[in-house]
Amino acid sequence: MVDDLSAFGKDPWWLVIIKAVVIFIVLVLLTLFNIWWERRVVARMQHRIGPNVHGPFGLLQSLADGVKLALKEDIIPKAADKVVFLIAPVIAVIPAFVTFSVIPFGPEVGLPFTDRTTPLQLTDMPVAVLFVMAIASVGIYGIVLGGWSSGSTYSLLGGLRSSAQMISYEVAMGLALVAVFLYAGSMSTSGIVEAQASTNTLDVLGLEVPVPGWFALILLPSFVIYVISMVGETNRAPFDLPEAEGELVGGFHTEYSSLKFALFFLAEYINMATVSALATTLFLGGWRAPWPISIWDGANEGYWPVLWFFGKVLAFIFFFIWLRGSLPRLRYDQFMAFGWKVLIPVSLVWIVAVATIRVLSGEDALDQRYVMGAIGVLFAVFLMVFFLGDVLDKRRSVDRDEAPAGPPDPYAGGFPVPPMPESGAVRGAAAPLTFRTTTTASSVSADGEEI
Repeated sequence: MVDDLSAFGKDPWWLVIIKAVVIFIVLVLLTLFNIWWERRVVARMQHRIGPNVHGPFGLLQSLADGVKLALKEDIIPKAADKVVFLIAPVIAVIPAFVTFSVIPFGPEVGLPFTDRTTPLQLTDMPVAVLFVMAIASVGIYGIVLGGWSSGSTYSLLGGLRSSAQMISYEVAMGLALVAVFLYAGSMSTSGIVEAQASTNTLDVLGLEVPVPGWFALILLPSFVIYVISMVGETNRAPFDLPEAEGELVGGFHTEYSSLKFALFFLAEYINMATVSALATTLFLGGWRAPWPISIWDGANEGYWPVLWFFGKVLAFIFFFIWLRGSLPRLRYDQFMAFGWKVLIPVSLVWIVAVATIRVLSGEDALDQRYVMGAIGVLFAVFLMVFFLGDVLDKRRSVDRDEAPAGPPDPYAGGFPVPPMPESGAVRGAAAPLTFRTTTTASSVSADGEEI
């Protein structure tokens, strides 16, 4: 597919400014709504009420919280690097807004009261998805610099953990998108949406049922890997390990207050919307109407596609909220091992499989059914070897724990440390506590003898 970007670059300067301002306002309002929605949904899941006082249904609660943050005292620690401490929240929040510049909200439409037409997208480029990934990675600097400049050990550890986590899962996310590029033949966001416009038919009980050509169906492994990676990349539960309160107080923004803390909070929620909008664009047909709404001829014309686009984005955000209210937080080493040892190898194998299918699906190539069968067998063998190696590693670990060893030397590392229990590390629940029974005052005589 050749990228058709002829509709872009023709808007006058005033229309570009209007589009940018509208995107900014939409993202701010969407953040206020998402905070309220998350609190209401989690409250319903936990049989609570949630915000219901400020405004109808509590819709103004997020606005009240924002005003409260703006009016709170702005504190800068004495040990902080003031310049970096002030710039870090700005570095975190600006890329979150910029990434929406290449997200298509709808098709080319006519402007009201004029004869001008314009696409419902600020701009596009042949490498728009790579632009999104590059700009999103800049936000990591804001987080790690915010943790470092605070002059606090807890904030520094939170910033390091957050940057390591985001970098690790951006690798898996980028690999998940390679298969989309191979199938769409484009890295332009509008081109990828156009590549999913084709509708196939499925024979169900003798009826031809149209099936959308969404890449979430065609490239299901890529979609699953992307969804897992986007939760890890945005530091959301159950992957919110940089903000583990029991270990790091509050993570990289422990020392922040007032508007600077609000900017970090804003960046987190806009990043949720960014990865959701990117998932909608790359895997769920973008602004195109889902079936059966797509049967209506006017579903993908005019301003209706904006409604379908935001409906899909809000479905992903609800998925974020549902995970937060359902799953406990993972352990950090397990989470990082899952990203590097599971998601990335599976992504690489899947990319090879997709590339093979695309090469061998020509006219003079092999039957695609045989190709798919062979790739399925190889994929199953890969998973078997992968999980078998994991089981063997655990078995070796158990054997090492059960191996007889001499008494530990408490000064082996140069520092006196208490020895481990003879039976090894305690596993499972702790042993029940037992208390020594004492005599009561009524059972003791005046001279101290028991009666």
